[in-house]
Amino acid sequence: MSKTNWIEQEIENLKSQGLYNNIRTIGSPQGAWLVVDGKKVLNFCSNNYLGLANHPDLISASKNATGELGIGPAAVRSIAGTTTLHVELEKRIAKFKGVESAITFQSGFTANLAVVPALVGKEDVIFSDKLNHASIIDGCRLSGAKIIAYEHNDVKSLEEQIKNNLSQYRRALIITDGVFSMDGDVAPLPEIYEVAKKYDILLMVDDAHGEGVLGKGGRGIVDHFGLHGKVDVEVGTFSKAFGVVGGMIAGKSIIIEWLRQRGRPFLFSSAMTIPDTAACLAAIDLLEDSTQLVDKLWQNAKYFKAEMKNLGFNTGVSETPITPVMLGEAKLAQQFSKELFEAGVFAMAIGFPTVAQGKARIRVMISASHSKDDLDKGLEAFQSVGRNLQLFS
Repeated sequence: MSKTNWIEQEIENLKSQGLYNNIRTIGSPQGAWLVVDGKKVLNFCSNNYLGLANHPDLISASKNATGELGIGPAAVRSIAGTTTLHVELEKRIAKFKGVESAITFQSGFTANLAVVPALVGKEDVIFSDKLNHASIIDGCRLSGAKIIAYEHNDVKSLEEQIKNNLSQYRRALIITDGVFSMDGDVAPLPEIYEVAKKYDILLMVDDAHGEGVLGKGGRGIVDHFGLHGKVDVEVGTFSKAFGVVGGMIAGKSIIIEWLRQRGRPFLFSSAMTIPDTAACLAAIDLLEDSTQLVDKLWQNAKYFKAEMKNLGFNTGVSETPITPVMLGEAKLAQQFSKELFEAGVFAMAIGFPTVAQGKARIRVMISASHSKDDLDKGLEAFQSVGRNLQLFS
């Protein structure tokens, strides 16, 4: 028997359960419409909330910076990889977020891998929402701290776990996503803050899907709830609403200073590239200049979600532009996605392990780049496929 025979068997199991991930190939810039596997289709998949991934200002900034400073940083930040652009971006992010300081990383994923192990270790405890993102889970595991999950968005469950366990550990950290990427619901951050304050525990929020979406001009969940200066750590990403790639951590200056000394991805992986850093600065310029894109995003989201509900679809508990179309079984979700693609709509099925068994769905990502006509075309396709699959009459 081959040493990799077990992998072949596992892959066949995934296919038989409808859980095999067929990865499609994009042949065009990101936008409301894409060329996918050679076919022009309406894009309901990308995290490009504000349509900035192909914005001319970002492209121009990226080209200009490349001409001046090159492409790759050629080093980690702590040796020879910190450029004037990196310093400027961190200052601008701190100002935009209304925090004392900020630090950038190669991605939102690496930001979580950096901050959690830097704040807690084997003698400590983490209270983590059950539906937190995989990067948070991995950061928690790397820290070696005891991980205690509390029920999703349940502040009473959080406080109960703290009461039962806090005294056994040296330090503690509460972690929650701001906007949960699969369901589109929002963490009850004010109530979580009150618990963190009551027990004197560090509070961290991953705002990957809140940056550019919640708050004034997309300043995020802390701004949305008016909690400036009360949340110790805000983790974010430039790969979604900002339309680029990279990660950030914003918050108290002492924590940011510590991450420059002990954030392992900062110390042991090369810095963000020059064109990416410049493009992120251009994105901040756009968000500071006008709320138009954020306003359009929410206008589109409200229209699409209302019309989907009118058609009879279940969009779950979403409070944001993330619109899960709940279908239940993975095979049904994959078939639905396939037929949508044939109808000219690119919307991928999401199943286990990304979401729980029996919670498979099509996750529609609405963008400010969509026109009303685009949304109507998408609604028509969903209605047609739903009828074809006999989800409703």
